[in-house]
Amino acid sequence: MTTARRPVRATLSFFADLDRQLGAERGPRGEPSTNDFQSVELLPIVEIFATRFDDLPELIPGRTDYRVLITTGVLVQGLTAVGQLATDGAVELVSLEIDLGFDEY
Repeated sequence: MTTARRPVRATLSFFADLDRQLGAERGPRGEPSTNDFQSVELLPIVEIFATRFDDLPELIPGRTDYRVLITTGVLVQGLTAVGQLATDGAVELVSLEIDLGFDEY
């Protein structure tokens, strides 16, 4: 079921997750910077939450106010973003996990 377009806003915790995983500058192995991510990856995430919130899977079964997006990216191998429906009808992006596709040491 598709709903009308919802406003979307990213929370401080979402941006803290982004800053924790990516640096201000591009990394030595080709990791994008936080600015790269915001310029390329963030707008499609916002668009999906704005237009398809109700179609996304529930993060917690039975909690329709939390939805999760698991997808591939342009600059990153994959990402998981969590959105919460706020009382004013907006979607708040509350967390972000990025998979850069590199093996851990």
